[in-house]
Amino acid sequence: MKHSTHWARWCGLVAGAILLGTSVPLRAQSNPLPSWNNGAAKAAIIEFVEATTATDSPGFVPVAERIATFDNDGTLWVEQPMYTQLVYILAQVPALVASNPALAGEEPFKTVLSGDREAMGKLGTADLLKLAMATLEGITVDEFRASVAAWFASAKDPRWKRPYTDLAYQPMLELLRYLRANGYKTYIVTGGGQDFVRVISERVYGIPPEQVMGSLGTTAYGYDAQGNPVLTKEPKLLFIDDGPGKAEGIHLMIGRRPHLAFGNSGGDRDMLEYTGAGGGARLSLLLLHDDAKREYAYGPARGLPDSKIGHFTAALDSEAAARGWTVVSMKQDWKRIFTFE
Repeated sequence: MKHSTHWARWCGLVAGAILLGTSVPLRAQSNPLPSWNNGAAKAAIIEFVEATTATDSPGFVPVAERIATFDNDGTLWVEQPMYTQLVYILAQVPALVASNPALAGEEPFKTVLSGDREAMGKLGTADLLKLAMATLEGITVDEFRASVAAWFASAKDPRWKRPYTDLAYQPMLELLRYLRANGYKTYIVTGGGQDFVRVISERVYGIPPEQVMGSLGTTAYGYDAQGNPVLTKEPKLLFIDDGPGKAEGIHLMIGRRPHLAFGNSGGDRDMLEYTGAGGGARLSLLLLHDDAKREYAYGPARGLPDSKIGHFTAALDSEAAARGWTVVSMKQDWKRIFTFE
């Protein structure tokens, strides 16, 4: 009798949720984030999800408004010692020079061909942008997608000797699934190339390409030799999805302010600020890379080594404390980092 009563109550809850257009929170699951250590960060996430999905909660958020946005590099997967997309771009240079030998003596192509990692690490933003644009010019969006997919199928990270797609953080994969199971739509909001991330977003994160926004260049509509319509990439930036651009992009492409936003650097600050400025329950989080043994340690917040990639300053750390943003310590809050551990 007790079991039948419980079942009837559960069925009623499900039926009511369907009629109301809501989802059923996974409160029955004792540990929805198994790769997270018990602590303030994990508790903040679970409390937020329960508060925004319980119909009798003052913080209840209708399903249509349950939006969660995530930075990609350094938040969902490894970004050190070099952004994954930059590794891909550098790998395209030899073929690019082979098709246009005049580039061999021109910078920054000359430096890349030298194989000098230290010299490549000193390339400036203008140099990297020049490389990126050169690898895109004249290629169709379908050709680009095929090129990226082929590279991901063979390329391996030099430290772990595993495909780059294996370097997604297991605790973040659990968080994405937990949010979606509770009616949230999860979006990637990245400073990296939108088309690049879209190639792997669904397979790695369960996030479809239409829920990925990032920096992007212009495309031109035209026809191939057989008269079929094609979109061809052009070496011209249309939108940079970083800093204030993240909030602007969210408005342009989603049209709703997120209730949860997760980043790891100063480039995500505006997205977190924009999220927190909305009414009702909001959760803004930052991932602190402070585990040199299992991953990397960099800041320079809290005395960690400085880094141009994933720059997390003491000022950002102080702002997080003042605004009530949750700082997630990779070392303290995560039991494991990768699925393959």
